[in-house]
Amino acid sequence: MKLLGRRTECARLDVLLKAMRGGASDVLVLSGEAGIGKTALLDYAVRCAADVRILRASGVESEMELPYAALHRLCLPLLDGVDHLPGPQAEALATVFGMRAGDRPGPFLVGLGVLNLLAEAARGGPLLCAVDDAHWLDEASAQAIAFVARRLRAESILMLITSRTPIPSMRGLVELGVEGLAPAAAGELLDSVVRWPLDDGVRAALLAEARGNPLALLELPLASPDRLAGGFGLLEATALTGRIEESFRRRIAELPADSQELLLLAAAESAGDPVLIWRAAAALGLSPDAGGACEDAELLTIGVRFAFRHPLVRSAVYHAASAEARRRVHRVLADATSREADPDRRAWHLGQAAERQDEAVAAELEASADRAQSRGGLAAAAAFLERAAALTPDPVKRAERELLAARDKYHAGAPEGAQVLLDKVESGPYDELRSAHVLQLRGHLAFVTGSAALAPSLLLEAARRFEVLDPVLARETYLDAIIYALRVGRFADDVTVTEVAKAAAAAPAPRREASEEPRAQDLLLDALAVVYTEGHEKGAPLVRRALDAFSPDGLSIVEATRWLSLACYGAFATWDDVAWERISAENVRHIRAAGALGMLPVAHSQRMLAHLHAGQFQAAADLLEESDAIVAAIGVDRPAYDVAGVAAWRGQTDQAFELLRVAEDAAGERRDGNGLMFVRYASAVLLNGLGRFGEARDAALAAANPRGSAFAYWALTELVEAAVRCGDRALAEQAVEQIAALTTPSGTDWGLGTEARMRGLISEGAGAEAEVGAGPGAEAYYLEAIKRLGRSRGVMDLARTHLVYGEWLRGQERVAEAREQLSTAHGRFAEMGAEAYAERARRELAACGVSVAGPAAQKAVELTEQERQIARRARDGRSNAEIGAELFLSGRTVEWHLRKVFSKLGISSRRELRSVLS
Repeated sequence: MKLLGRRTECARLDVLLKAMRGGASDVLVLSGEAGIGKTALLDYAVRCAADVRILRASGVESEMELPYAALHRLCLPLLDGVDHLPGPQAEALATVFGMRAGDRPGPFLVGLGVLNLLAEAARGGPLLCAVDDAHWLDEASAQAIAFVARRLRAESILMLITSRTPIPSMRGLVELGVEGLAPAAAGELLDSVVRWPLDDGVRAALLAEARGNPLALLELPLASPDRLAGGFGLLEATALTGRIEESFRRRIAELPADSQELLLLAAAESAGDPVLIWRAAAALGLSPDAGGACEDAELLTIGVRFAFRHPLVRSAVYHAASAEARRRVHRVLADATSREADPDRRAWHLGQAAERQDEAVAAELEASADRAQSRGGLAAAAAFLERAAALTPDPVKRAERELLAARDKYHAGAPEGAQVLLDKVESGPYDELRSAHVLQLRGHLAFVTGSAALAPSLLLEAARRFEVLDPVLARETYLDAIIYALRVGRFADDVTVTEVAKAAAAAPAPRREASEEPRAQDLLLDALAVVYTEGHEKGAPLVRRALDAFSPDGLSIVEATRWLSLACYGAFATWDDVAWERISAENVRHIRAAGALGMLPVAHSQRMLAHLHAGQFQAAADLLEESDAIVAAIGVDRPAYDVAGVAAWRGQTDQAFELLRVAEDAAGERRDGNGLMFVRYASAVLLNGLGRFGEARDAALAAANPRGSAFAYWALTELVEAAVRCGDRALAEQAVEQIAALTTPSGTDWGLGTEARMRGLISEGAGAEAEVGAGPGAEAYYLEAIKRLGRSRGVMDLARTHLVYGEWLRGQERVAEAREQLSTAHGRFAEMGAEAYAERARRELAACGVSVAGPAAQKAVELTEQERQIARRARDGRSNAEIGAELFLSGRTVEWHLRKVFSKLGISSRRELRSVLS
């Protein structure tokens, strides 16, 4: 039976249910205001799917701080299948669901575990997952559910989600906005409720006020029928949601006292556990018959759990009660909750029941915060700590707990809440060390809240304060200040990286035993301090020593990500592409294995650059796709310059320039100086490939800064080539000397090979009278560059050296030798997919009398990007589960894609993939 006035919406659900039964998977978010009919549509879908397995859960406002609470309710019927999942995924779910103790898993492993848990359950038949009131999901559950929703493909699963407000982690999911009923349907619904004569004017006013909201049409007339006669009640200036809630309050007030108290118990105990609620009801002396009146009033359903008719009923019950009444039921619920089985829920109730400050309760809440962190619930930990702080009588201890809560809120992605808590910390007793911690956290918060220019100065001041209080923390904060100064670059607020480096160089040395090896991060700080105060000649050997000491072994996830990412910067800033390759690969592998989903995009960015340097453009694009999946799964923003960089290296002019423009605007808006330098450097790379040397010179000049980021250093190489081709020899020579000051101390084949190529370019002669002049020494430099770069990972740089050497040979009229170099360059460019440079080499070959065909025609049968990635991994021997873990897919979806791959390629087994895929 269709819902009144919902023919279109019901038809949409019918189509999805039919596709689900046919083996397809899909997701739909039903959005709209309170009472608009989202839950009714969800109920319709559940009734229509009576023949399939159904999992259902709802967000509960009072459980928003309990990590994975909603996800646990959704997956509860499937928990027997957890141990059949791949080991890391099984361990992650068992930990967050409290089935066994373990280290905190990352959201990636949890999401992937739930995806495969649902996929395996659907092997027995279609599966409908209905998630109501998603705006009240705890953050961890919302992220996991959004992750799963984005990765459904061929599991025969339909996920329906309702939400009153947009949820950041779910943005981009297919959405159906549920609007008010059409006038005719609204009038029909109103008439079904009001069975007594109603003044036409009042009826029209009611319809206008309700705006087609079904719950308003059902509840408002019943709230006070006597007030409808004159219509005066409609003049109250309250929001529609408030009016609906008020109508529920009036109906609640008409119930017997026992029934009202039972409703309040159910509202306070959001899990709806009937055993717990009846145990607490008995302690309050409530009659077992108290529930009957609640059900008769259609406010509550009592079965396997206590379920309110609508979330606004719960809200109306809880907020209508006095503060003392709420504390009383929380106190009884705490007493009824097992300390051993559910200590966190008990602590939460104790915290809500406390009338005054109580250190014993505060200590229990702090212990719950520790447990929440171990399960991956930083938001929950912050909530427990915030309540613990409020109940702490000792001002000093209260400030300490507020600081810890602020730190957890920051890491949980709630910077505004962290700022509020820091203000409270500063209003408490003064403590020098705590004040330095506050300053440090304010520095990190500044970077993520639109005040990035302040971050370096705040961290610099915090590090100076830490020097006499905690030298180890001082040094770590100096490192943070250096990296922020580099990232903010030109936008920094009166603090340069040199100033930070000078302060770091003067900081006390770390204390350690004579036999104790120095920490890698201490070595890196000392090295970078020298680099930015005394130059690369003295600093580069120190950086190499620090990089050799870096390893993720023995580091926590946060430490490994923090220090390995910084070590990557040290590697490519000192032209050490061997260390860059090792550390960037270790960083991605470590974070992925740990399931630290939110940390992967930054690691991917550094790894992507390593792939571009090595000419592995497809691998870089694969990382972009993986990052896109992560960003979509957790609903975060990321810089726009990664995708622009890949397009620039590939020479995809149709889209690269627009992507670069967007990325430059975004970097400026974010005050990301490092990102801005990268965009301009990437623009120069693209423009040199296209032979637009004047524009390339301008872009490189805008990026080049010997005291700036690594991208500014690399931009100097683009400036040399562009300036030489424009005849600006003086500018090119100046840039070469700046490059040599960086590359000569590096002692690496990449650095020295790059320097040799630059010296070859400026040795070609002024060239004013010819496209390429004859200059002494050019050939020797080019041959040295080819030799050195051939030993490095710089495949792109090597190919570009063959190109400029071939161009020089053609200018010397050594056509046969030019053809050899240009052919080598063209072949390398074509193989890696560098279209702009391949076309430049093709034109040079044509000038040498060699005809080279354009890009090969596409094969008649093409695989999609995802099919290609899956096929390549299957060819290399990975199992479906391993492929799914890498690409964030369920094993069933991988299996489905492989069947399509086999069909397209005309093969029947994995063994044949090796022969048909290069």
